[in-house]
Order: sequence, then C-alpha cells, then structure tokens
Amino acid sequence: MARTIQSLERAAAMLRLLAGGERRLGLSDISSSLGLAKGTAHGILRTLQQEGFVEQDAASGRYQLGAELLRLGNSYLDVHELRARALVWTDDLARSSGEAVYLGVLHQQGVLVVHHVFRPDDSRQVLEVGAMQPLHSTALGKVLSAYDPVAHSEVVEAERAAFTPRTVTGLGDFEGLMDLTRARGWSADVEETWEGVASVAAPIHDRRRMPVGAVGITGAVERVCQDGELRPEIVAAVRDCARAVSRDLGAGRF
Repeated sequence: MARTIQSLERAAAMLRLLAGGERRLGLSDISSSLGLAKGTAHGILRTLQQEGFVEQDAASGRYQLGAELLRLGNSYLDVHELRARALVWTDDLARSSGEAVYLGVLHQQGVLVVHHVFRPDDSRQVLEVGAMQPLHSTALGKVLSAYDPVAHSEVVEAERAAFTPRTVTGLGDFEGLMDLTRARGWSADVEETWEGVASVAAPIHDRRRMPVGAVGITGAVERVCQDGELRPEIVAAVRDCARAVSRDLGAGRF
C-alpha cells in the first residue's frame, strides 16, 4: 500500500476543519481539534496562509479559508448550487443589460466574486472570479450588508475607507443606505468605489429565505445612468434575475 505524506494529510484535515466549523478558528482550537502541537499547527497554517489557502484576521488572530481555494476550484464552482442555478439567468442579464454581471458572496470582510459574465461586446475584459470587493461601497456589498446580519456586523465593525469623494463612510449615513436598500429591494454604487463606474445589485435567497449572495451589473456611468438617475430598465432586469435565481434555489416568490 502506498505511503501517504503526513504533512499533506494534516493540511487537508485543517482545511476541512476550517470549512466545516465556525467562521473563524484560533490556533488553540485548531491544534486541539486535530491533536497537533501548537508549533506544528502554526507551521502548517503559516504555509497555507502564504499560498492563499488560509487567511488570518488581523484583529482576532483567528484563521479561515482563503480565496485562493476558489481560484483553484473552478471545477467545484461549476457544480456549486448557487453558481449553477445562476448561470443561465446571469447570461440573460448580461445580454439584456449590455453590461458585465457579477455574482458575489460574503467572504471575510468583503464580497468574493464567484461568477462573472463579460459585457457582451468586443472590448477587452479580465475575468474577476476570485476577486474581492468592499462591503460598504459596492452594490453587491451593500445588498449583502442589508440582508445578511453577519455581513452587516462586519462592515459596521470594519474601517470604511473612502475610495472616491462619493463613498459613504459615516455609520449613520451607511445605516440609512441599509434601510433604503431593504425598503426597495436593491442597492446601487454610483462612483462610490471606482470613478466613472456604476453598479446595481439585488439579493439572492435560498429555500430558507436566507440571503446567500447577490447579483448585479457594473458598467460605465453614462450607460447605467440617464439624466443623473439609474436606468429603471436595468434596475428591473437585475431584480428579475435575483428573483429567478432565488426561485431556482427554492425560495419561492419575493
């Protein structure tokens, strides 16, 4: 029988532990759960962190899975229920809106892009699956923060950086945006994260009616907006897409 490599077995066990337990685990939790000395566990974690498979929260020192796993896991993403259910609808949204479409989920203190449909034109574009977006300034992030209590807590506790003069950083103003998002069922980012860029996003719910992600479009302000306002047909298309994916996940009508 072929011999196994002990360090790889331990690293795999560590990743499974981080994937199946609490959102973040400390060094002591990990070492005791796996029966490893703290020094051994720390060495494996440090290596996984350097490779992007594990991330460490700067404030608490706790560990969680890293975004690099998604970059390597495209084969997994293809069968991931949320992404699989969204494939057809996001393609349709890109065609109807003429803009790039993003599917995002909460990851650490940001939005992890798990699916990206290119804008349907001949322009050169870069695939952004695995990229991170801020919670407080992007349309995807605001939607997640409005509907997901964990996302809301993380964005409230984190530093809200000003990326442009339009970025909302004050807590009171941000909470006002959360109320507005919940009231109308969608959120927007008009030059709050990138100059000249506007986005619209809506929440996706699962069969338990829990928020599991957000879908949105991103494009140049002059295309997404008209006369200083977001184009209503784009907002409607994004909301229709989010509802369709939610229905496919068993959420019923919203």
